[in-house]
Amino acid sequence: MSLPALSVPLVLGGNTFGWTSDQETSFAVLDAFVAAGGTYIDTADLYASWAGDGTGGDSEKVLGEWFKARGNRDKVVLATKMGGLAPYNNQQHDTVVAALEESLKRLQTDYIDIYYSHYDDENVAIADQAKTYHSLVESGKVRHIALSNYSPERIREWFEYATANNLTLPAAIQPQYNLVHRSDFEKSYLPLAREYGAATFPYFALASGFLSGTYRTPADLEGRNRQGFVEGYATPEGFAVVDALVELAEKRNVEPSTVALAWQLAKGVTAPIASVSTPAQLPALLAIADVKLSDAEVAALDEASKSFA
Repeated sequence: MSLPALSVPLVLGGNTFGWTSDQETSFAVLDAFVAAGGTYIDTADLYASWAGDGTGGDSEKVLGEWFKARGNRDKVVLATKMGGLAPYNNQQHDTVVAALEESLKRLQTDYIDIYYSHYDDENVAIADQAKTYHSLVESGKVRHIALSNYSPERIREWFEYATANNLTLPAAIQPQYNLVHRSDFEKSYLPLAREYGAATFPYFALASGFLSGTYRTPADLEGRNRQGFVEGYATPEGFAVVDALVELAEKRNVEPSTVALAWQLAKGVTAPIASVSTPAQLPALLAIADVKLSDAEVAALDEASKSFA
């Protein structure tokens, strides 16, 4: 069974819900996204364990309340993940099943459209993981399975084992990919996804906001709540990419984030994952549906970011 079609080539990331966006603001973001034709929403049990009381599940709880308030669960393609939140931070069969049940409760739903293994567990054989996730689909509580943060070698092993044993194949992979993190996706993950017909939904599509154009110098990072997330990109090479983005965006009369996401589509991504903290930030992301970069524009961004390729 193939994934539902994307009405808008963007997956709304839910990592801000319950963190930089309170429930009221999160509802406003979600309402605006759906009103604009968006359908794919991505979260995880881990979000936002780095904030609040540190127990995680914040984003899923917000989404659950939104589904309850709006009565629109069947209008959304919902993805969530397990494997990073203690005590569900392994891929043992019983752990995966228990984590799914907890997510279903928080999300106030009886099924997940796309259920990701968020992190590999090398103590559990790929064959056993594949059997576990196949059983979730067989249960009817999961419609599609997917993988995030697995090595290309382990992903290939999963596809090969599932194919040979008539098990559910991963419908998508979710690796990191953006203009300042290119090499592994372009050389390994994208070819693998194409070989097996899997969708690609990269995370950190805007490098935690670094590619939004907000940060032009190291001084721009000071005092920001995302400083710890983006400072690793704050190098001369990184700022050179931002400069190229801003220059192209100004010529196009669009936001730098629009250009950064449109570049991903031009490179073969199914749909990037990006998040916002307020509804006002959403139009720049949704604009990628109307912005198609020329070959020359793609080449210019490739050149600016070649040190990351």
